[in-house]
Amino acid sequence: MKSPRQQRRDARRLFRTCLVDGALDETRVRRVVQRAIDAGGATGLKLLSPFQRLVRIDRAAHSARVESPSPLSDEMRARIESGVTRMYGRGIAVSYAEKAALLGGVRVTVGSDVYDGTIRGRLDALEERF
Repeated sequence: MKSPRQQRRDARRLFRTCLVDGALDETRVRRVVQRAIDAGGATGLKLLSPFQRLVRIDRAAHSARVESPSPLSDEMRARIESGVTRMYGRGIAVSYAEKAALLGGVRVTVGSDVYDGTIRGRLDALEERF
């Protein structure tokens, strides 16, 4: 039986085999998961949990979520996408959402990084100071 530390190490090794030119290859990920399932046994299935965590973290780091209180113009979307690409490189998938509670401005989330330029964010920061 492998220790949790060894399982994480093996999961990282498998994850690195799924990278092609620094980007995660979905076909390779599917192949790794299928082989672990086909192999069966407790070891193969326990390896999938840390592997899934690594894949989820990578996907989050390569996707941006833009929230605004109203629909953004095409020009504004292009400016945001070019800024995200400049900061994080190519291959970032950008999705847009409308949230009326933000009151104004834009909030951009890429992985665990949050860029909050909204009025709601400023009000919350002001509230914390008091």
